[in-house]
Amino acid sequence: MAVIYAVGVGPGDPELLTRKAERIISQSPVVYAPTGAADAASYALSIVEHLLDRSRQEIISRVFPMLKKGPELEAAWEEAAAEVIRLIDSGKDVAFITIGDPCLYSTFLYLYRIIRATRADIPVEIIPGISSINASAAAAGIPLGIAGERIAILPATYEDHELRKTLQEFDTVVLMKVSRVFDRVYALLQELGMIHKAVFVRRVGSPQQEVVFDISTLINRELDYLSMLIVRR
Repeated sequence: MAVIYAVGVGPGDPELLTRKAERIISQSPVVYAPTGAADAASYALSIVEHLLDRSRQEIISRVFPMLKKGPELEAAWEEAAAEVIRLIDSGKDVAFITIGDPCLYSTFLYLYRIIRATRADIPVEIIPGISSINASAAAAGIPLGIAGERIAILPATYEDHELRKTLQEFDTVVLMKVSRVFDRVYALLQELGMIHKAVFVRRVGSPQQEVVFDISTLINRELDYLSMLIVRR
C-alpha cells in the first residue's frame, strides 16, 4: 500500500531540511501543502520548491480556514483527509509537508487524527523537522534548558492567569504565535519585572528573520503571525 509521509520542513531555511525530508519530498509522486489564505502561497511549499519537479509530481496546495475550531474547519480537514485517502488508494505516496515538526502544533495533526480514526490501515510515517522553537533559540543565542531547568511551551490561546502561573514556575517559557496577544503579554511581563528576560523572534530561518531583545520597541506594531517570545526566568 502507498504511504502518507508527514514531513517536517523546518522553520524556513531550506538548509535546515533533513536529508530524509529531501529524499521523501523529491521522490513522492504527490506533495500536499497546507496554507491559511486563498491568496497566499504555502510557506512550507516555498521552503522545498527547489526539490520539486512539477513535470512528474502533483503539487496540491489546499486552503484551510484560520480558525481554532468549528464546523468550517472540521469540514475542510474532512475533505482534505478524503482527498489524501483517494490518492493513497490509487497507489500514490503522499508527502504532506508542514513547517517545523509534524508532531508540534502542526497542521498535519488534524489530518492524522481523522485518518487514524477512519482508515487505520493506511501506513503513516512521520519525518521529524527542526522546530521554530529550536531555531529561534539558536538565532537568539540563548539556551532553552540547562541541567534540571523546566521548559513550558504555550500556544497563543493561553489565559492570563495560567500564563502568570507558568511564568512564575518555569525556567523557560516559549509563547507561540504571540502576535495576536502581544500587548497583554507585554503588560504581564512588565508587571512581573520580566521585560528584559524576553526575546522576540519572527520568521526564523527566512530572509525576513528578526530577533528583538528590546521588546518595548514592538508596542503598537503589527506583528507577524509566525513569531514567538522566549522568556528566561
